[in-house]
Amino acid sequence: MRSFGSDNHSGVHPSIIEALASCNADHQIAYGDDIYTARVRSIFKEQFGNSAELFLVFNGTGANVVAQRACVRPFNSILCAETAHIAVDECGAPAFMTGASLCPIPTPDGKLTPALIEPHLANWGFEHHSQPKSVYISQCSELGTVYTCEEIRAVADCIHPHGMFLHLDGARIANAAVALGKTFKEMTTDCGVDIVSFGGTKNGMLMGEAVVALNPALVPDLKYLRKQSAQLCSKMRYLSAQFIAYFEHDLWRKNAEHANSQAQKLRMRIREILGDVFTQQTDANILLLKLPQEIADRLAKTTYFYYWNEAENEIRLVTSWDTTEQDIESVIQALKA
Repeated sequence: MRSFGSDNHSGVHPSIIEALASCNADHQIAYGDDIYTARVRSIFKEQFGNSAELFLVFNGTGANVVAQRACVRPFNSILCAETAHIAVDECGAPAFMTGASLCPIPTPDGKLTPALIEPHLANWGFEHHSQPKSVYISQCSELGTVYTCEEIRAVADCIHPHGMFLHLDGARIANAAVALGKTFKEMTTDCGVDIVSFGGTKNGMLMGEAVVALNPALVPDLKYLRKQSAQLCSKMRYLSAQFIAYFEHDLWRKNAEHANSQAQKLRMRIREILGDVFTQQTDANILLLKLPQEIADRLAKTTYFYYWNEAENEIRLVTSWDTTEQDIESVIQALKA
């Protein structure tokens, strides 16, 4: 099966498989006291700055939960876009695990701005209302749009005077970095982000994500929160070895560049056939578009995709690190038919 349903549907890059096989030799101390995890801690400091502290976890939801638990207490609220992953696709885990309430905010493009956030910065000290403490943004957003560094800095500057934290969910952070032409440090640490969920699963890794604390105030409790959240991996070398391979020779960049470029090719080819049917910019590797029901039904017979908004006949197509020219051509031929 070839799929445009999600970049989670793609396989694992051969270099990652090789890294897993290589680290499988001999024994290593468990729970992160191994040579591979020591190396990957250094890598993340190289990528995000010396203030970065790394906590590897199993998956993206786990990363988001652990990160938010470091930021909030049960009487707090977490501000996010109404399309945010933590609000839509995590089965209530962030609210359940933190005890804090989510405050979803409508956005036209999946991105929060100071103007959208400011009306919710209220009721300080009022015991009958949850106290805003954290803002969650996704890079890329769930709509495929990308925050510029200036936009991220504006959000940080808006909330930091209130003692709030900025959490960036980077499930597709590599795609965003490539789209912006920025380093990870430039679009996180340098922009005032306090904590990052760093993902590689959508970009060629097998499993494993990372919580990267950039604000030293969030570090002390994270090792306990990770364990309590059932996200501490005993044989951590298998997570760390993947990240080492991911960063060596810029594999993360090559994979993301390919996925992004294939998305642009697909968008251009679809536009040639159907015109401007797109509902959002294609900043990275996600395309959102509206199709007449008959065309969508026929496309579904040959191409795997998800409806984003079924009532509006809006579908989502996602390209991956291994999307081929033949994959794109199959979509185009189905639309032509």
